[in-house]
Amino acid sequence: MQVKGIALQFVVPDVVKTAEFYRNVYGFTILGYFLDPPVYSMVERDGFRVHFGKADGTALRLNHEIRKGSFDLYIIVSDIDRMLIDLKARNADVLEGVVKRIYRSREITTRDCDGHIVTFGD
Repeated sequence: MQVKGIALQFVVPDVVKTAEFYRNVYGFTILGYFLDPPVYSMVERDGFRVHFGKADGTALRLNHEIRKGSFDLYIIVSDIDRMLIDLKARNADVLEGVVKRIYRSREITTRDCDGHIVTFGD
């Protein structure tokens, strides 16, 4: 038996808005919406999925609010420089361009439509 993948779930106020953001800005494909009105959605890029569940209220807890300097999602890419070009072309909220970290990774820090910090690394 082996693990075949891991899917992160964000709880968000509007699953449609968030799924469309991940499609339009981060290049994911929307796999579907569930129930009407939608309370759940999934997106996928290169075999990796992110799930979105509708929040019961409006309050969100973001990792960087609990621990300074943290991120909510880390996406490893094959070409960090091309990723930055793509993100800028898609009008992503880039907080920090390509930065070399002390742990040898080069990273781009962005913010999604719900305030989650999404970091891309090589």
